[in-house]
Amino acid sequence: MEEVNQSVVSEFIILGLCDSWELQAVLLVIFSLLYLITILGNIFIVLLIISDLHLHSPMYFLLANLSFIDFCLSSVTTPKMITDFLKEKKTISFGGCMCQVLFVHFFGGGEMVLLVSMAYDRYVAICKPLHYSSIMSRRTCIGLVLTSWIIGFVHSISQLFMIINLPFCGPRELDSFFCDIPLVIKLACMDTYILEMLINADSGVLATTCFILLLISYSYILITVLLHSKDGTSKALSTCTAHITVVVLFFGPCIFIYLWPLSITWVDKFLAVFYAVI
Repeated sequence: MEEVNQSVVSEFIILGLCDSWELQAVLLVIFSLLYLITILGNIFIVLLIISDLHLHSPMYFLLANLSFIDFCLSSVTTPKMITDFLKEKKTISFGGCMCQVLFVHFFGGGEMVLLVSMAYDRYVAICKPLHYSSIMSRRTCIGLVLTSWIIGFVHSISQLFMIINLPFCGPRELDSFFCDIPLVIKLACMDTYILEMLINADSGVLATTCFILLLISYSYILITVLLHSKDGTSKALSTCTAHITVVVLFFGPCIFIYLWPLSITWVDKFLAVFYAVI
């Protein structure tokens, strides 16, 4: 009888970022402009690199792939969030929710690995310049990109596999603008403590490994430039500042969302917006 009385949740209610219609109208304009800039900017970068023969190098090949992943990652959640600003009742189907979980972790995991590949490219270019062409061959570059996609896919499938068969039979409100695992798993009609630990460990291993590899790579770069250049500090900063900025902006929210959860609603929403949109 207990199993019969449990109803399967077919959709989730999304509470969004705020309740005020006036504020939602302002956010609609802001996020629409941000999304437009993101889409046009990343498409422009990809097309420019493809069309300009001078940019057919390993560094720009990896950059084009990073722009494509950024385009995809932003498109997983932002269009839904923008259209929800126009709706009084914001819902998402169970299948749509699981798709968001899958693709957020697919593109997010792939981007982490791709950032490591870009750091490796800069390491070889600065620390082993004479061997750069042989090490960073076309085959190597394609292999690095394929590796990032494969690891992202395996990571996302493992995350989805752990939550897709959970019994969702009671509360169905998500206090966010998209389906994120830490919020979805709390709606399951069972004790999910061990499962939460496994999911956090899965994300934590990938994020921590990539972050450590990035630190090692950039540390070698900075040390090499400082030791072999009279104006080493300025060169090191000019070489690494852009990459390090991207790493901090990408990994910062990830750490607080998945590895060090704060459980403060407005902070979680801010970090989610920062991670998924900005």
